[in-house]
Amino acid sequence: NDASDTYVAWSWKANGGSTSTNNDGAIQSTVQANTAAGFSIVTYTGSGSASTVGHGLGGVPEVMIIKNRSGGHSWAGFYHHRMAVTAAASATDYLSLDGTSTLVDDSTIWNDTAPTSTVFTVGTASNTGSSANFIGYFFRSITGYSRCGSYLGNSQNDGSFIYLGFRPTWVLIKTASSSGDN
Repeated sequence: NDASDTYVAWSWKANGGSTSTNNDGAIQSTVQANTAAGFSIVTYTGSGSASTVGHGLGGVPEVMIIKNRSGGHSWAGFYHHRMAVTAAASATDYLSLDGTSTLVDDSTIWNDTAPTSTVFTVGTASNTGSSANFIGYFFRSITGYSRCGSYLGNSQNDGSFIYLGFRPTWVLIKTASSSGDN
């Protein structure tokens, strides 16, 4: 919050801001969901052990972004269903949104378990499952509204063409195979 720095904020509100209690997982969560748009906002308190948490998304999450709200932790709880060669391997990997590291293999983040249509699994890491308060943002592709995918750069000045089927309002790009900020 330095006076000379420029900041940006992205904010989401689902279901008119109305929340509901979700008991689908071992840990109770509070969910704001817009299943027609393919996103949900989840808050929960970790148990300190590997556990499942309900996400209320109405389908399998393709992107999960988890933030520990109890301390000065990084945004290292980032899951994408195509970060690895197979979807099953994605459950072992994570990226840090506010760091420059490449894809990290760590079973303590997602407990090496892929999300389902009702729950996601957290391990014991301070970024996803420790005894702390968390917020999570969950996304899945909905035709004409959102698209969660990956692409391979081509080293050309005009870059790779990625067809979404609609004109996006917001795009998040993060490199997974080499160190860098984006």
